[in-house]
Amino acid sequence: MKKVFSIIGGVVVVILIIAAIFASTTAKPSNAEKVWVKEMTAGDTEAKNYFIIYSDLVCPYCVAFENAIVEHEEEFQNYIKENDILVEIRLSDFLYEYGETRPEHSRYSAIAAYCAKDEGKFWDYYNLAITSVWNDFFSGNGKSGFTSLNQKGPEYWTEIGEKVGLGDEFKSCIANQTPLNEIKENAAKAAKLTNGMPYFKFNKYVSSGFDLAGDWQDVLMFFQAGLES
Repeated sequence: MKKVFSIIGGVVVVILIIAAIFASTTAKPSNAEKVWVKEMTAGDTEAKNYFIIYSDLVCPYCVAFENAIVEHEEEFQNYIKENDILVEIRLSDFLYEYGETRPEHSRYSAIAAYCAKDEGKFWDYYNLAITSVWNDFFSGNGKSGFTSLNQKGPEYWTEIGEKVGLGDEFKSCIANQTPLNEIKENAAKAAKLTNGMPYFKFNKYVSSGFDLAGDWQDVLMFFQAGLES
């Protein structure tokens, strides 16, 4: 009888070991493990819902979508909290690296945003950059504002940083293009996962593009599709 119990016990141990190995190899990675840049997230890192926005600061359709969020910042923060959402902006110089016209401002803007991130002011910089680009170029002009934007010098992005309190270290970071390798790596990863800008992955809901005339209610429709997926 002791031998029988010994055999059964051995079998149980083996089963538990196999189950543990299987669980460890099949467990889904946490949100924290999937995030590219922690400073570019909003919401609880371990939220139930994970919404990703692939973006470029000189993409008119990206700016239209994100400006609608900035204009309703308080509602946005309440929405992601109430619906347990982690939002991640995967920002890069995608259009410079992979676009047809390779606009230099795609790179300028990404470098400035990442330099602001390195000083702990990504969202301050990003929100003001979105508002500035929208109001200065795309609002009322549509995508034709893209040409006007690219006639500006790189100092356009530096001046936005100055308005949010970024100083000499920020300027030095831009001058030295300190985060360029990180930006290029993220653009390369985005190119493998997207087919253009903006590109959205809200839970299992995937979409791309946004209407330049879209507003906060249109953003909510995208978000709701993600929640329902």
